[in-house]
Amino acid sequence: MTDTSGAADRATAGPLPLLVVDGANVVGSVPDGWWRDRRGAAERLRDRLVPLAGSGVAGLPGPLELVLVVEGAARGVDSVPGVRVEEASGSGDDRIVELAAAAGGRPCLVVTSDRELRRRVQEHGARVTGPRTVLG
Repeated sequence: MTDTSGAADRATAGPLPLLVVDGANVVGSVPDGWWRDRRGAAERLRDRLVPLAGSGVAGLPGPLELVLVVEGAARGVDSVPGVRVEEASGSGDDRIVELAAAAGGRPCLVVTSDRELRRRVQEHGARVTGPRTVLG
């Protein structure tokens, strides 16, 4: 019987590409009242990201390891299958830079429009794209 799941191909291809989403920045890019319920807005974003873990995004085909970084009032959001939620103990930007630095040479794409964060993750070899990439 032939394995048609692609699992064998993924196993030989090495670690999955990494997609890191700056939760505060992406949520803040849409003026939909997110400031009234930051945690709820982060949960809605998390749920919207789930399909991307399998399909990938422009320039980074799936399957992906997808990490949503949250901070401040958005803390307390649980991970779900396909999306790991990382709570930043301090600055969300610092946690995102740590994740990019730890990517270990595998493809890493960071979703943010924050110019300083873009510069910092690019120093570690990550590529950067804006919120529209995950918001559609």
